[in-house]
Amino acid sequence: MLPIDLHVHSTRSDGTYTPTQLVDYAIKKGLAAFALTDHDTVDGLEEAVSYAEKLCQKSAAPGTVTGEQPVPKCENQQPLPVPEVIPGIEFSTEYQGQDVHILGYYIDYHRETFLEKLQEFVDSRTLRNQKMCRLLQEAGIAVTYEALLSEFPDSVITRAHYAKYLLRHGYIQSMKEAFDRYVGDHCPCFVPREKVTPVQAVQLILEAGGIPVLAHPILYHMSDTRLETLTGELKTAGLAGVEAIYSTYRPCDERQIRRLAEKFDLLITGGSDFHGDNKPGLDLGTGYGKLFVPCEILENLKGSRI
Repeated sequence: MLPIDLHVHSTRSDGTYTPTQLVDYAIKKGLAAFALTDHDTVDGLEEAVSYAEKLCQKSAAPGTVTGEQPVPKCENQQPLPVPEVIPGIEFSTEYQGQDVHILGYYIDYHRETFLEKLQEFVDSRTLRNQKMCRLLQEAGIAVTYEALLSEFPDSVITRAHYAKYLLRHGYIQSMKEAFDRYVGDHCPCFVPREKVTPVQAVQLILEAGGIPVLAHPILYHMSDTRLETLTGELKTAGLAGVEAIYSTYRPCDERQIRRLAEKFDLLITGGSDFHGDNKPGLDLGTGYGKLFVPCEILENLKGSRI
């Protein structure tokens, strides 16, 4: 049974693989499907979906797509299966002062009202980034928002990009130092960004025809009561699933989230949260080596759309 990966990031947010490179790498890793779930943006979906479709069309015959890479082959020269690219997104939201992420699958990323709302998020990020650049300048660091955009083109600028910039230009010795001294929560150059609530994110995904899922709930370190309260509120709003298989989960963590899903009649999803080189040692499809998300999870997701 081929694995899937329902939590993947590209260079369009804070990953280091382009959408096209992700498709090629997913083929190499033998995935049946992966979801591109960049933070608060759908900018990479058209590229990934279109490229995968071209490879599918070409895999039926020898040769290459004009201007594209050759269709990958296995040792016996048979084309490798091209994974399904699931249009997704990961919303960064705030719940009672805490970050909570909501994944959306099979969204209609061409829907005009949905894109208008995403543009509001982009505008909010721009204002926040301009403020953070001014604070860094006051701290003696020569950085502008324009310089960040130039160094990381076609990306949604996040704090990881600030850390990379500072490291590349010799202001710090490690990515961790950037967060400890400058851009981490409560640091002097950090500016919180206006965020939607988890309920609003669920509603936005539903309005775009998607399937809303609570991402990696173990990472929030909530008490059982608080997590159940959040899950109940989201279920009432239309939450369809919860991420129960994840790269950093221990077996007991997965069991806990599976029980939570059963209690609230939610689907199970899973993913690596792949970011390329931005998360060293964490690989697509396999996480830190032991992750396996079976195809039946995707079949259940698709069934929920009917």
